[in-house]
Amino acid sequence: MPKRHAVVVGAGIGGLTAAVALHRRGWQVTVCERAPEPPTTGAGIGLAPNALRALDAIGVDAAHAAGSAVPVTMGVRRPGGAWLVRTSTADLAARYGVPPTAVPRPALTSALAAALPLGALRYGTAVTAVEDATGRPTVRTAAGPDLTADLVVAADGIHSPLRRAFFPGHPGLHYLGETAWRALVDVPDLRVADMSETWGRGERFGVTPLSDGRLYLYATAVAPAGTRSPDARAELRRRFDSWHDPIPRLLDRVERLDPADVLQNDLYDLAAPLPRLHHGRIAWVGDAAHAMAPNLGQGGCQAVEDAVVLAHVLPAGDGPQHSGSPVGAALAAYTAARRGRTDAVRVRARRVGRLGALRAAPAVAVRDLVVRAAPAGLALRGVDDLFRGFRLPGLPG
Repeated sequence: MPKRHAVVVGAGIGGLTAAVALHRRGWQVTVCERAPEPPTTGAGIGLAPNALRALDAIGVDAAHAAGSAVPVTMGVRRPGGAWLVRTSTADLAARYGVPPTAVPRPALTSALAAALPLGALRYGTAVTAVEDATGRPTVRTAAGPDLTADLVVAADGIHSPLRRAFFPGHPGLHYLGETAWRALVDVPDLRVADMSETWGRGERFGVTPLSDGRLYLYATAVAPAGTRSPDARAELRRRFDSWHDPIPRLLDRVERLDPADVLQNDLYDLAAPLPRLHHGRIAWVGDAAHAMAPNLGQGGCQAVEDAVVLAHVLPAGDGPQHSGSPVGAALAAYTAARRGRTDAVRVRARRVGRLGALRAAPAVAVRDLVVRAAPAGLALRGVDDLFRGFRLPGLPG
């Protein structure tokens, strides 16, 4: 009996997780990625307990596959170094069963790609259109050949051409008023045990230890869209050199990087939720479905959840279930399971970003006072819905 065929558009974390999950459900999968080769640079990604539970549900051990780094504490600091809020990762592990972990993004995508059959992942294959989405879709590619599918997974990123094509009336992206820099640095002589984010006046700086011993650094600043300096490394030095240790020492390492290894992107989220996360036999996942601000560290985590839930609600690709529930009905169940949760996270991430981006001194002082005065237990309860919110429809939590 022939297998159902899924074409996944995009080989980011959401697309690759969907491909692995569908492959393990018995589907034939083809992943089309326009980039000519796998990424070797980029950034880190934090995997919160909800994402780790989702990966575990499809048999992917992220810590074993890509390595893991568990910081001693997580929290928010002021530019002078004082902690506004600080949580032990041991407390997080006790509450949620597993602590958050952080891995280099290329390592995680490589681990997911390795779980796919040989030939399933096609780099240098740009998808130009999907036709007859309500029937058995045809996926057009720039170099050919075209592909016929039972399902198309649109994992084509924040600027998703497929989202624009099938939801032409949607307002699209919303600029969040901040630009962001990201870099990976190797600092063998510096041990950083904390995953921290420091909030200033309209500026933030984050430090995350990664599984391979490097540090993932990110920074944000309030700026008009499109703002760029001739040298991002010098711009980071100008903005953050006076902040608490070890930030100046980390900037020393940033200055040794190739300029191309310091990434800068303006921050956007989706201006409004999509009316649904599917159309015919196309399902949207990750940033293509619900682009969100990075302030909660949930963008990649929600993409992983999307992918696992999508595969769960679909009929199996082969075996006795092959002639079971139609794909269209399963995709309606996917929208029902994911749209409300992902939009709530999107809205919450935007609100947290507004707090971090405050610039007026009185407002910043009030923000810092409120955050510092909040009981530690309240901070944990505040992320319960994020870290415990992953559910597979029809199964107990």
